[in-house]
Amino acid sequence: MMARQKSRKIKFGTDGWRGVISDTFTFDNVRRVAVAIADYYNKQTGRKAKIVVGYDTRFLSETYARIISEALSGSGIKVMLSDKAIPTPALSFAAKFKNMTAGVMITASHNPAIYNGVKIKTNSGGAATPDVTSQIEKMLSDSLLPLRPEPGLIIKRDLTGDYIRFLRSYINLNLLKKARFRVLVDAMHGSGNRFIADVLAGTGIRLDFIRDQVNPNFGGLRPEPVLENLGPTLAKLKAQRYDLGLVLDGDADRIGAFAGRGEFLHPQKILGLLILHLVCNRKMTGGVVKTIAGTTLIDKIAARLGLRLYETPVGFKYISELMEKTDVLIGGEEAGGIGFKGYIPERDGSLAGILLLEMMAYHKKPMLRILSEMEQEFGRYYYLREDIHLRELMSSGSLSSRINSLKSKKKLLGRSVIRVKDFDGVKLICEDEGWLMLRASGTEPLVRVYAEARSLIRSKQLLNFGKVFIGK
Repeated sequence: MMARQKSRKIKFGTDGWRGVISDTFTFDNVRRVAVAIADYYNKQTGRKAKIVVGYDTRFLSETYARIISEALSGSGIKVMLSDKAIPTPALSFAAKFKNMTAGVMITASHNPAIYNGVKIKTNSGGAATPDVTSQIEKMLSDSLLPLRPEPGLIIKRDLTGDYIRFLRSYINLNLLKKARFRVLVDAMHGSGNRFIADVLAGTGIRLDFIRDQVNPNFGGLRPEPVLENLGPTLAKLKAQRYDLGLVLDGDADRIGAFAGRGEFLHPQKILGLLILHLVCNRKMTGGVVKTIAGTTLIDKIAARLGLRLYETPVGFKYISELMEKTDVLIGGEEAGGIGFKGYIPERDGSLAGILLLEMMAYHKKPMLRILSEMEQEFGRYYYLREDIHLRELMSSGSLSSRINSLKSKKKLLGRSVIRVKDFDGVKLICEDEGWLMLRASGTEPLVRVYAEARSLIRSKQLLNFGKVFIGK
């Protein structure tokens, strides 16, 4: 018999359920989540559900994927299980193009190595909406009945072949065959690995890889493509000559990038560049989606190009939902997750990076010059973010009220506040286009402080004000 034990908190946040391994993220809790997922989709389909399961390179991810698959099969669900660690976009692609009821991905994305997690994907490949995850949460039980796996309902498959072929069809291979760029790819020890090389096979792009070996500890750094984690990448770029540096997060659904001499391209600037590429070079149409924490640069570009702009709470699930319902060309979150029309309503860091290469090939210019031209036309914005761990404040229950109290501010550092947005955290926008935002993370025990201004000094001042205000 399986031991009964009171389940600890299982809460789906901004992007799935995540927990510390062997603390909240235990074998028993993973089974509970799997049974709840099975109950939900059996109810939706009349017990005819088919679910595809994938996993990344984190500690025990393959084991958790097996446990999920066995629990699903024990509930009568047909399971397609990846035969290797894969990027999350490959799992999303399989959910859509293999006509599955849903997808389940074992990953904690960019979180530190002590975390693992579960992402649920819809049959369109998008992130499960809060309505879906809240219903699954309600189906969780403290007393999990043992379920006997049905091995005959589990099949292992290569989920990468079709994914790679589709990406090759999406990009302009003929153009890239003529390109002669040298590119450094940092996989951050994640499941992105060398998939970009398979997509770009036969082109003129020369690829060098770093941190492409599996390391569940991620070399002691969190696998998030932010500048403080990219020392090895920057050193390599400065030591040798490259035209572009690309960085993938732990499950390869986010992108970071460097220009050839090691100049960091903030994800917000990458989103702006790719909007221009898709509209001006590829002549594609549709709206643009950004989150409340996004840069003002996107507003300027959308207005100049006559594109409809949508703004959502933080979390790609909200962008996914819009991409499924409306004509969206591109949607991007502030942390480097970007989704594209004609594909899946989800992020793909590899595709975003390849489209940057495609943009360089169209312009026949180095990335730094393309970036400079964009900023000359639409303005230069200095976007900053800092994450602050405030465990005591969070446990006291006062964090939300503290963040909400920011709304009483009529001025920020001498500039009048002209607009307040509070549909996810609190964002104050000033008369000079500078803004400050505070928001509790939906995936980790921390508060995020965001700031942006037309000068770096002003942006740093706003960021410091936010840090002092929240109590650091």
